[in-house]
Parts: sequence; structure tokens; C-alpha cells
Amino acid sequence: MTHHNNALNADNANDPWADIRPYMDHEVANVLERLSHDSELLNALTRFRLPRMAKWAPPVARALAGYAIRREVKGVTSVYDFQMRIASYMERMIRTTTDAFEVSGLDKLDNDSAYLFIGNHRDISLDPAFVNYALYQAGRDTVRIAIGDNLLKKPYVTDLMRLNKSFIVPRSARGKRAMLAAYQQLSAYIRHSITVDQHSIWMAQREGRAKNGIDRTDPAIIKMLTMARRNAERDMVFGDAIAELKLVPVSISYEYDPCDRQKAQELHDIATEGSYAKSEFEDISSIVSGITGSKGRVQLRFGSPVGADMATPDEVAAEIDRQVIGGYRLFPSHYLALEALGESPELIARKTITRQDRERFNARLASIPEALRPYWLEQYANPVKHKAGRLSL
Repeated sequence: MTHHNNALNADNANDPWADIRPYMDHEVANVLERLSHDSELLNALTRFRLPRMAKWAPPVARALAGYAIRREVKGVTSVYDFQMRIASYMERMIRTTTDAFEVSGLDKLDNDSAYLFIGNHRDISLDPAFVNYALYQAGRDTVRIAIGDNLLKKPYVTDLMRLNKSFIVPRSARGKRAMLAAYQQLSAYIRHSITVDQHSIWMAQREGRAKNGIDRTDPAIIKMLTMARRNAERDMVFGDAIAELKLVPVSISYEYDPCDRQKAQELHDIATEGSYAKSEFEDISSIVSGITGSKGRVQLRFGSPVGADMATPDEVAAEIDRQVIGGYRLFPSHYLALEALGESPELIARKTITRQDRERFNARLASIPEALRPYWLEQYANPVKHKAGRLSL
């Protein structure tokens, strides 16, 4: 795996992205030391790994957790070192929670070029983690990851994400002027990363996961991406601004979504009550469920760079959608969901469905409460309809 030096050629005083960028190598030791004494992180770890001790002897449990963190990160002095520790956990996760992980299209991309990977979004942490693992396996550098500040409610979560090369997307800025300034800063950082640092980026095609299984790019993201070039050149040619970012659509397809039940609950509540109340630790719970839950087969497909022949954000969004949907892999779970809904029988590829596929699907469906089943099924059926151009938009 190639190792880029994370350091930008500036100290913090002259660093325009200090509050949003990933941590640099020289910051790693201090951040890890801080994490090993963070009471909220230690409490969270002890509740998860030492629940009885956390209840009856919390100071002892916290001390043990702090010791475990220091032992785990001993010798970690750079972002690369930190990610190599994560790689072993990623390998174990793939081995124990997936039936197969397949990658295609990466071999058609230049080894020495930085790309802006824009992907469909099904899982908070796994989508970019699978992209990173595919790059790592191919001997390429990992990406910087765009993550919404709505997920960073705890300082230790922010530290862990920024250690793993995440940068912060503002979603909580209040007021038009503050939001505009935040997005200009973000746009400039992304452009700098691709064109100056030569460091690839992953970001989702829209804000939030596609909970109903319908992947669609938000043109507002494309507008944000071109802000920096527009600010630098008043007579900017839109297609040139797109081409310099080397946008590559990425499709990730899960045979089973570990968070499908939670997503069905949210869709049900919105449909029946008009809103959904997210619990305090729900995002963290979703991350854990995504990592530990059974996923069946997973496919990652890298597309082709979007060219300079684009005239508007809507055109770029449509091209990303075309490649994402075109590269999306339909599994038996998708066809069986469509069959269970009694819709579009001509779209169901029955020859691809084995008896074991059907048994597994039925067992999973049986575990879903009756009221949630229509929403659960739609998550899996919608990609079949979307690929066939049958979705009523």
C-alpha cells in the first residue's frame, strides 16, 4: 500500500481547513493519548465489553479500558499506522459477516491519480470502509472520507473519525451566510485535496442513507463541488471544473442490509405519524449493527470518470445516477422482495434464486414485525424497479 504523507505544508495557524480536515501524522500521538483518557469513550467501551464490571466497579472498568486502548495503539505514530490496525479488523469483519466481497472497475483507473469517488449510500461507516479496503487490497492509498457533522455529537467520535482520514461536512451551520461560508471552505478543501495533495476522496451522492433503496444524486452536492473553482475564476467553464475533480461514480450493493429493520421502522413512522424521532445513540448503534450484522454478498463497482462534456449540475447528477444504477448488483434478496410484494413478475430473475436463497429470505422476513414488512420489502424491491426504469419519480 502506498503511503502518502498526510502533512499539508502549513502549520495550524496558516491552515485554512484545520477545523474540518483529517488529522495529520504529527497530531496522532496527542489524539490517541486524549482518547485513552476520554471518560465517555471509556464508559462506552466498558458498557459494550465489560457490562457487569461497568455496573459494579466503573472506575476499575474504565482503567482497564484505558489500558486496553493504550496497548492496542502502542507503536501507532501516523495515520497510516492507525489504518493498518483497522485493516486487520476489516479483514475479520469481511470474513465473519459476508459471504463474498467482489470488486470491479478499479483496474481501469490510473494507479497514480487522485479521484473524487461519489457513491450510493447504504451504511454510515461501511460504504467508505469497503472502498478503502478495496484500495488497500489493490496497493493504492486510502481515501479521505466526507462525514456529516450530525454524526459527530461526541468529541471521541470526532477524534476517531478524523484519525481515519475523515473530514467534516457542515450540516448544522445556522443561517444562510454561515452555511455558504462553510460550504465554500468544504469545496476549497475537496478541490485542494484532489488537485494539489493528489489525495482521493469518498463522499455520498446525497445527504443521509438511501433508506428506501432508491439511489439518487443530489445536484446541490455538484454545485457545492464547483464553488471553489467558481470563486477562483469568474469565467469558469462548468465542464472543466467537473473534469479537474475526476468524479468517479461508485456502486455498492449489499445482499442484505444489517440496518434494514431500523430503516423500515423509520419509513413506517414517517408514513404513519409524519415524523421519526431518532434516539440519542442511534447513529452509533447503526454503525455497530452495520459492522457486526450479516450482509450476505457485497459488491463494489467503480465506474468511469465523468468528463468535461457536462453543462449543468443536473447533467452530472444524472450521469452519476446512470453509472451507479448500471453498476448496482441485484441479488436474490431483491427479486424475492419484489415477488413478495406481488409486483412486476416479469422483472424477477427466478433462475438466479436457489432454495437456500428463498429459505434465508423467508427466515429474515419472518423476523420483521408485520407492520414494518411493506417498508422492509420496498428497500430490496426498489433497486430492481429502478434498474428497469419502473420507478415513478
